[in-house]
Amino acid sequence: MSGVRNEEGEGRLLKRSSQRAVRAEPAEPQSSSMAGCAGCGPGYSSPLDAMKGPREQIVYLPCIYCNTGILKPDYLATVDVDPKSPTYCQVIHRLPMPNLRDELHHSGWNACSSCFGDATKKRNRLILPSLISSRVYVVDVGTNPRVPQMHKMVEPVDLFWKCGLANPHTTHCLGSGQIMISCMGEPGGNGKGGFVLLDGETFEVIGNWEHPGEAAPFGYDFWYQPRHNVMISTEWGAPKALANGFNPDHVKAGLYGSSLHIWDWTSHKKLQTLDLGEDGAIPLEVRFLHDPDATEGYVGCALRGSVFRFYKTPRGDWAAEKVISVPSKKVEGWLLPEMPSLITDILISLDDRYIYFSNWLHGDIRQYDITDRRNPRLVGQVFLGGSIISDGPIRVLEDPESQPQPPPRYIQGRRVPGGPQMLQLSLDGRRLYVTTSLFSGWDKQFYPDMTKQGSVMMQVDVDSVEGGLSLNEDFLVDFGKEPDGPSLAHELRYPGGDCTSDIWL
Repeated sequence: MSGVRNEEGEGRLLKRSSQRAVRAEPAEPQSSSMAGCAGCGPGYSSPLDAMKGPREQIVYLPCIYCNTGILKPDYLATVDVDPKSPTYCQVIHRLPMPNLRDELHHSGWNACSSCFGDATKKRNRLILPSLISSRVYVVDVGTNPRVPQMHKMVEPVDLFWKCGLANPHTTHCLGSGQIMISCMGEPGGNGKGGFVLLDGETFEVIGNWEHPGEAAPFGYDFWYQPRHNVMISTEWGAPKALANGFNPDHVKAGLYGSSLHIWDWTSHKKLQTLDLGEDGAIPLEVRFLHDPDATEGYVGCALRGSVFRFYKTPRGDWAAEKVISVPSKKVEGWLLPEMPSLITDILISLDDRYIYFSNWLHGDIRQYDITDRRNPRLVGQVFLGGSIISDGPIRVLEDPESQPQPPPRYIQGRRVPGGPQMLQLSLDGRRLYVTTSLFSGWDKQFYPDMTKQGSVMMQVDVDSVEGGLSLNEDFLVDFGKEPDGPSLAHELRYPGGDCTSDIWL
């Protein structure tokens, strides 16, 4: 891969014993295989064991009021997804945050399957970083999973002064008992890809994970594999550039990223930077294969609709190659003459057979068979809204894939606003949950009607044998009907573990 450079530096080392890996989730019934495992910790012994776990009954979603015109705090919604329940497809609890304008975004756990062998650990706290205010909320989901309660609040000043970081994004729990959160910037709004460590018991800020002077230019997501002593982080852009919408000139000005950063998991040193080039601009969600022995994974790159495979080479360093490309469409009536698909979320099934990703602008979700890791094969596709719907103001002039403009999607009479965005797969790989909000500043720019009408949560039925996707017409959670007004529901997380938070050792 061209554009690879080595970066090594000196600095202090935060020593932590038995640092293993993962992001965690609240305590719920475990799989039947745990019956003979007295005193086991949270999660599952392996990804394949997790696939045998119980069906999800509730999900947690951060709901946002920023940029909607409603001056209310963001909140954590608990949604009933049990088809046998009388409150199926309903928000059964709302936990408002104690502040305004936080922009809740992604969430993570205090413990997960990385702590499976530790009986002292419980997946009972949900960590909620705020992308704009830089607060971090810790929510008790263990005492009563259906009625979460606030446990602690970490103020922005702790991130600013102790770490020199701001705009926290991804949370992963560590086998050491600590919690690590990636950050996107520094307090002045410039890009800075560093990592905050929290104590797993007190949730106090400990300090930085990375060495002084080794933060990446930009930050976003990260994933680590302890068996291979590696962590990989990605880049979005400078918070001051992206907060109020997307400006193509900011890409030319160098305010958005296009690199993967390779870190030594034990020493915390940054070893490599893989420049993915123009086709890899704005690399967002990064996913290793779930098999802890695997030395490869995938990252979705938003701006050019590309998926790159990253892998360890025979030399022991890391490289990347583009394996999926969703071509842009020539259009009229839009911001630019060409519309990218804008891949905004990806995930991998627990058996490492399929990869799923959302094209937020084009409006479709795709399923690829990745049995041949270097040659993914498209096996499923479904359109759920998007910017090129047939009755909208945008006309497709040229489509390299020769697909007709899709009709608008209605579910139970509700027109789907926005496009498919955040994804979460059931443990058994048969149900894919979808929401339509990306980030309130970008929602307001690209889908202004959604900021007024609220987002939705949908469910897609998955053929996990032959491949295939179809919308479940009987499932809809409409966040346009919330008590305080329409809100923007974002990421999905459910107790017991899922495909984007658990890491195995």
